[in-house]
Amino acid sequence: MLTPAAARAQYRAGLIAPTSGHAPGFTQANLVVLPRDWAYDMLLFGQRNPKPVPLLDVTDAGSTSTVLAPGADLRTDLPKYRVWRDGELVDEPADVVDLWRDDLVSFLIGCSFSFERALLDAGVPVRNLEQGKNVSMYRTDRECRPAGRLSGPLVVSMRPIPAALVATAVQVTARMPRVHGAPVHVGSPEALGIVDNARPDFGDPVDAEPGDVPVYWACGVTPQAALMEVRPPFAITHAPGHMFVTDVPDAVYREP
Repeated sequence: MLTPAAARAQYRAGLIAPTSGHAPGFTQANLVVLPRDWAYDMLLFGQRNPKPVPLLDVTDAGSTSTVLAPGADLRTDLPKYRVWRDGELVDEPADVVDLWRDDLVSFLIGCSFSFERALLDAGVPVRNLEQGKNVSMYRTDRECRPAGRLSGPLVVSMRPIPAALVATAVQVTARMPRVHGAPVHVGSPEALGIVDNARPDFGDPVDAEPGDVPVYWACGVTPQAALMEVRPPFAITHAPGHMFVTDVPDAVYREP
């Protein structure tokens, strides 16, 4: 079983893979990096939308490190990044060393991969892990509360859960609000404006087993949807499903 440091070392050495199931038992984080003059808007967006954007850390401008993993480098220690210019995705590099600037502020946002171990411990199967896939993620027709220049739709992740275990999944994840908490919806995708679960906007289609029910959690890709809407001049994010693996045990974010 990989430690967080060993997982980050593999990404730094060139491994590109979704991080679901990597370093189980440790918190994973979405990454959003914006110029300092957009940082207050992002901070306010997180404060007003804590379900999809639960902020775990915000760095000083220009910093390449985080208290969530001392010694790690935010420019190199994710498996894949996204680079945005004027709201357009222009690159998906393995590191962003050459793009880093002194005015960039990094936001580390809780990720639902962090509660997958808790689900498994409670006997709830995690189909994307079983199938070796990235989780399915969808834009919804629910709008986030705007904050300054930032606005956009809620993005959700979906996991097929056996109907008899949906209540358990809700109870387990509700105890972890810093990594999205309880689901925002159970059942019909149409209620969220999702046309087809087999065609996610991000990630992979995950196959349901007989008797499974689709369960949807708020997702940290939500800020990327906002960036696509409001088109800031420059931003860096994680590629969906390719997270920053922290040194923080997921138990730290579990409430009694």
